[in-house]
Amino acid sequence: MSERERTRQDRLHPRGSAPPPVTLHTVAHAAGVSPATASRALNGTTRVREELRGRVLAAAAELGYIPNAHAQALASASNNTVGVICHDVSDPYFAAIASGVMRAAAERDLLVMLASTFRDQAREIAYVSMLRAQRARAILLIGSGIEDRAWERALEAELAPYTRAGGRVAVVSRHRSLRVDTVLPENREGAAALARALLALGHREFGVLTGPPELTTVADRLTGFREALAAAGVALPEERVVRGAFTRDGGHAAALELLARGARPTCVFAVTDVMAVGALAALRERGLRVPDDVSLAGFDDIPLVRELTPALTTVGLPLRRMGELAIALALRERSARSRVERVPGEVVLRASTGRANSGCG
Repeated sequence: MSERERTRQDRLHPRGSAPPPVTLHTVAHAAGVSPATASRALNGTTRVREELRGRVLAAAAELGYIPNAHAQALASASNNTVGVICHDVSDPYFAAIASGVMRAAAERDLLVMLASTFRDQAREIAYVSMLRAQRARAILLIGSGIEDRAWERALEAELAPYTRAGGRVAVVSRHRSLRVDTVLPENREGAAALARALLALGHREFGVLTGPPELTTVADRLTGFREALAAAGVALPEERVVRGAFTRDGGHAAALELLARGARPTCVFAVTDVMAVGALAALRERGLRVPDDVSLAGFDDIPLVRELTPALTTVGLPLRRMGELAIALALRERSARSRVERVPGEVVLRASTGRANSGCG
């Protein structure tokens, strides 16, 4: 300690009394700046005028200020953290997109915090709030929007102050009310293209295994498929549309329900590949051969479906690329207008679909 500093400390704290610890506020006061400016000058994360930086560093040296290393690490990390909130990272669809995010983040030396909501809307709002408190650099919402105005208002209430403070948000899939950067898979168009491809194989009797109707992904895929059939003069009766969970077990149960209703389609379309995997097992349990007795198609082209026997016909989406696009949007230069990156799907015909036969009866 210098003689000058010792004299200053003796004046402030007579010998025999223990001086209080030197805090960031103490340094800021001595330098004549705000605590925020002092913090920025000391941790170097934001530009500070050299004159102010010099005053802060001089005050810190004079007072013997020792920064809280843990707090500095948190502050630094928060500016290099990207939060990813998805429905369920164990689902191969979300896992593939998250893989793209993490690969792109690693190239930028960013840390990814990954959370699964398990389709719990309250949990999603809570995770956004936590990431705001952690001062994450960006928040990515990966998964379908929900047709629920109360949820939309709650999400907007969390995201608006975050973006006003400089946080960045990007979403994958359609969120009606959020004016943020979006990676938008063309679900409606992809499902319509799949329907036309199946019609070209001679199919006219269809069953559809779909998910929760409030999810925008479900609405778009079902609408696109139904509209393409209608354009060809093919009806899709309501009793041949069965709702289930967006899971393997959901697809299994929905396929069994479709058969229990007496439906005998020549082709079953599951609106996600994961549901189609469950449907394949259910059809086999009922003694039906795919595609000899009934054809089967999905949507997404998760890696697993190429290894099935038979391999699954689907609509392929570049899932990892979608993750890379999402983080690129979130980290782009700020703009007054949000951007939408549309991602088309590609129909991939594989062995699970054949030419139409007399049905699965």
